[in-house]
Amino acid sequence: MRRPLRTLATLSELVAFPHTVFALPFALLACFEAASGLPPARTLLLVLLAMVGARTAAMAFNRLVDLPFDAANPRTASRPLPAGRLSPAAAWTLVILGSLALVVAAWGLNPLCLALSPLALAWVLGYSYSKRFTAFSHLWLGLGLAIAPVGGWLAVTGSFALPPLVQAAAVAFWVAGFDVLYSLQDVAFDRQMGLFSLPARWGVSRALLASRLAHALAALGFGFFARLVGGGFWAWLAVGVAAAVLLWEHVLVGPGRLERINAAFFTANGLLSLSMLALFLLDIMSRP
Repeated sequence: MRRPLRTLATLSELVAFPHTVFALPFALLACFEAASGLPPARTLLLVLLAMVGARTAAMAFNRLVDLPFDAANPRTASRPLPAGRLSPAAAWTLVILGSLALVVAAWGLNPLCLALSPLALAWVLGYSYSKRFTAFSHLWLGLGLAIAPVGGWLAVTGSFALPPLVQAAAVAFWVAGFDVLYSLQDVAFDRQMGLFSLPARWGVSRALLASRLAHALAALGFGFFARLVGGGFWAWLAVGVAAAVLLWEHVLVGPGRLERINAAFFTANGLLSLSMLALFLLDIMSRP
């Protein structure tokens, strides 16, 4: 019994499963907004399957592609693959199963979701190579997570609309901004290995400015989204909480304050996404 549980825990560690809390709430939020209330349970379950599948495939693929770098980096050498606690075959199994879960879920939703699922999968898998040739890999990641609100809206309506596109832009800037902060831990390593993180290419000071600009745009995007959907008190409170959390991240992290990156990365961003979902749900339920 202990061995299967240990294996499951290692698989969860490989794909950083708790970080699902970043994108999933925005997919669900888009579902509720598109339905102006509670969508069918079947739709929510398929969205959940698609989100978990896509993220699992993307993370496992990223760990496989980055294995040589993770093994050489003292910060990441203890991860399951470089440490030998999990085999590449197991990671490839997750990539395949996650990809199939996305496509099957999209097939169960509607034809447009099915047609777009290979493009979404290609984008999130392609991110793993982006750091090798562009300093804007952080924005690539952001656009990958920005698929979540668009996908959630399409799952309910089967058509595009302006609100989820605005929300997607806000999510993209939010993720890009906090990924720049997270990459501050590896500036020296990225330069040594010739990788294209923004701090490694632009320097820490300019990268921090870029992160702040991205987060300012994210806050504006969240506000524009609230206006587009006719948000009331709770929606605007959600926007205010998001802006405060983004500001808190930049108070926590800066030159000489890199030891707080994990708090800024997981705690702050998890709080942002969950509070946006909870408060917007309250807003939707309170609308006439």
